[in-house]
Amino acid sequence: MSIPQSGGGPIERHEQLAEYLAAGCKPKGDWRIGTEHEKFGYCKDTLKPLPYDGPRSIKAMLEGLRDGFGWAPVLEGDQIIGLVKDGANVSLEPGGQLELSGAPLQTIHQTCDEVNDHLRDVKTVADKIGAGFIGLGAAPIWTHDQMPLMPKGRYKLMDSYMQKVGSHGTQMMRRTCTVQVNLDFGSEADMVQKMRVALAMQPVATALFANSPFFENRLNGHKSWRSRIWRDLDPTRTGMLPFVFDDGFGFEQYADWVLDVPMYFVYRDGKYINALGQSFRDFMNGKLPALPGEKPTLSDWADHLTTVFPEARLKRFIEMRGADGGPWRRLCALPAFWVGLMYDQSALDAVWDLVKHWDAETREELRVAASVDGLQAVVGNVSMHEIAREAVAISESGLKARAMPGLGGMVPDERHFLNALKDSVESGKVPADELLDHYHGKWNGDISRVYAEYSY
Repeated sequence: MSIPQSGGGPIERHEQLAEYLAAGCKPKGDWRIGTEHEKFGYCKDTLKPLPYDGPRSIKAMLEGLRDGFGWAPVLEGDQIIGLVKDGANVSLEPGGQLELSGAPLQTIHQTCDEVNDHLRDVKTVADKIGAGFIGLGAAPIWTHDQMPLMPKGRYKLMDSYMQKVGSHGTQMMRRTCTVQVNLDFGSEADMVQKMRVALAMQPVATALFANSPFFENRLNGHKSWRSRIWRDLDPTRTGMLPFVFDDGFGFEQYADWVLDVPMYFVYRDGKYINALGQSFRDFMNGKLPALPGEKPTLSDWADHLTTVFPEARLKRFIEMRGADGGPWRRLCALPAFWVGLMYDQSALDAVWDLVKHWDAETREELRVAASVDGLQAVVGNVSMHEIAREAVAISESGLKARAMPGLGGMVPDERHFLNALKDSVESGKVPADELLDHYHGKWNGDISRVYAEYSY
């Protein structure tokens, strides 16, 4: 999850909220790719999750990356809770999931190099302390009580609130992992088209990357339990945002929606102030109970934007949020998939033509079906497998048109990063299907074998 935002003066006009988002518009030559992924850490001998503190812990991992690979620490009080270096940061999810939020990069080649370097460094530190890391959409065995809550004020507040709204909020916080990509837009019109495509296509990404058929040491009946969790988390701040498809949608309409999402906190002087359930509109009027008489800054608005969790999230860029965490090469396939669809106008138009006739009910039904059935999902006359096949082909054409070479020009473009997805649409199987085959076959129902065979 996001680290506290900084910068930005007081909000004096309502229009500043939308203007803050609009400031993300960039010329195409400045568009970048920011890839994020989370992973579970565990003790190799016991297969239990890493605690925050101790010789074999999350803290030891952060300190090892700091001391061995030149990262600067991020502290909350006297606790190390993250790292920063060269435009990237390493942060902690609530249950100790280790997240890399990559630097904004120009090509998938660079993104994949960044992921490879990070995972190599993580493994180097982890091996020294007897830890391992694995990429899955949901923790396959651990219970809620086994998962430690990281020492971040934001998470303490959220953990309490999540127990009062929805039914799966604390599962999301402590026992899920994702991979996502953050992409730019050139104008309000470009943002609108990309947001609509992002939301409509998010179930396809969920299906292609589904990788969480196990939970609490048993089958859960879903290909993506992570996606199932998000459906019953907090309806005020999650979902498929049907209003994005309304005529007249733009920065202002998105800002108005976020305004009405209940607050979590206000960050002041290194501390999180409890504003659970309170209104940012009241804050704008100096009537926030948590800070009577005080009005928000743009940093407060930036923080509040990080507390909404739709399937595609608008900030000064767009976050694609529908995929499970997964195996090494799929951490590069996810950004490749979305860059191919979004960063070439012909590809973007083609994928919009593919989905523009879907209504809100169809999009929501596809979201549900993707979590249950993966590529085998069918909604009405829409076959997820066929839509995924077409989408991957469109993405491949977009990457070819981008013509971004790698390896000093030896690789002409970025299309090969889609190979994992092409394998899936050819076979009809995604990572969850492979895990289920092992479970019913050579694992003989022993889910714990996932650690030995699928860790990084």
